[in-house]
Amino acid sequence: MQQVIADVCGRFEVLELPRAEAEVWPGLEWGRFDQPLTPAFWASQAWAAQPERDENYQLGKSLAEEVIYCILGGHGAPAEVGLAASRRVCAALPNATLPVLSVSVLDELLREPLIVNGKKVRYRFAAQRARYLAGAMELLGDIVEVDLSDLALREALCGLPGVGPKTASWIVRNRRGSDSVAILDIHIVRACAAMGVFPDNANPARGYAKLEERFLTFCHATESRASAMDAVMWSTMRNISHSFLQQLIDPLDRLKQHARSNSEEALLKENNSCPDPAVRAVTLLDLVEAR
Repeated sequence: MQQVIADVCGRFEVLELPRAEAEVWPGLEWGRFDQPLTPAFWASQAWAAQPERDENYQLGKSLAEEVIYCILGGHGAPAEVGLAASRRVCAALPNATLPVLSVSVLDELLREPLIVNGKKVRYRFAAQRARYLAGAMELLGDIVEVDLSDLALREALCGLPGVGPKTASWIVRNRRGSDSVAILDIHIVRACAAMGVFPDNANPARGYAKLEERFLTFCHATESRASAMDAVMWSTMRNISHSFLQQLIDPLDRLKQHARSNSEEALLKENNSCPDPAVRAVTLLDLVEAR
């Protein structure tokens, strides 16, 4: 067993993980929790983030605002720039049940330079995402959020202009803290490829559902909340340079080779999705009283 000790809200708590040589599923070893990018590392990081994951993931105050944040913070837009642009657009929303802004107004808002970290920057996709937002706001009234499950809400959101599975999953996760979806951006894909959960050539644009299933299976097998795992992978990986990432990945080659030796079908079989009961990680509830 490996023991992880963390200061959680001013008190020490303990997480017990299987030994490094044990398997999460056939061919994928847990690895050491203190070795970056291993399954044990990510499981311990998601567990240690308990106070954060209990908080609200929402960026906006409504579904409409969340759509704005996630469209503007999508592919190609640095997080800080997307946040600044979204705040400006949300501040300009009319006080109405269905907040609709014209393409021209949105384009003007997005073309005006933003102040990010004390510097003027421009939003790179003003024209394109002004069109997306205008179309999305017009159609958003057709979505009755309270009547939909997490997956049904995601499917409905995918019908909005500029919203694909990743953006729709981001909106659902933020609105509901959902563990039924995964936000498979480049940071999550790199983290999963590094430990062999995804193949090196994984591309969500060509197979989002299959990769999401692998990610959720991994979270289930490590007894981690998908929402917390996604968030901690994103926040960690976005701050690692490519050169340093390669230095971290090299020691994982052995784990990756083990993972690749198993067929995709074996990885996703229900009977193999969880580790053997003898090496199951103890859940947080089991450890509340541990010191």
